Amino acid sequence: MSSPVNVNHSHAPETLGQAIRRLTGLNPACCYQCGKCSGGCPMAEETSLRPHDIMRMVNQNRADRLLDSDSIWLCLTCETCTSRCPNKCDPARVTDALRELALAHDPKVAPQPIRAFHKAFLNQIYASGRLGEVGLVVAFKMTGGPLFQDVLSAPGMMTRGKLPLTHKKIKGYKEIRRIFDACLSKDERPAQEESR
Repeated sequence: MSSPVNVNHSHAPETLGQAIRRLTGLNPACCYQCGKCSGGCPMAEETSLRPHDIMRMVNQNRADRLLDSDSIWLCLTCETCTSRCPNKCDPARVTDALRELALAHDPKVAPQPIRAFHKAFLNQIYASGRLGEVGLVVAFKMTGGPLFQDVLSAPGMMTRGKLPLTHKKIKGYKEIRRIFDACLSKDERPAQEESR
C-alpha cells in the first residue's frame, strides 16, 4: 500500500512521523525503544507488531507495513502501553492515528469483523444511548462476525444474567443522536435514524 499521508508545503511527501505529529501533537521520535509498552500489552501475543514495533516503524516511515497490518486493528486501546511509557510517547494514540490514516486511504482496510463490530456498537448507542449486549451480538453476527463461534457460551451467560434480553433507553438518548447527526454525514449515520 502506498503511503496515504498528505503533502506538506514544500511539496515533499510528508513522512509518517510528520503525519502522526500533525494528527496527535505527539513526537514519535521521542521513543527510545525501551520496550516497556510491549511488556505490558495484553495483546502482545496476538499481534505480529507490538507497540514498540509500531513506534519504530512510524519513525522508519514504514507506512506500507503498518497500514496493511492487522496489529493496528487488534489494539484494545486499553492504554497500558501509554501508562508504562517513560517518555510519554502515547503508543495508543499513535495507533489510533494510524487507523485514521489507513481509513482515509481505504475505508475498507479494516478487517470485516472489526468493521461489523464497530457499526453494530455505534448503532446500539445511537438507538438507545447505551449498549445492549444482545442487540450488539446479534447485529455483529449478522453483519460479518463469526456466526457460530461462541454460541455455546450464550445459555450460561444468560442464566447468570450476563446477557439481558432487553435494555432501556437512557433519558438523554435524543441528545446522543444529535451528537451523531452533528459529527457524521447523512451516509455515515447509523441505520436507526428513521426511528427518531
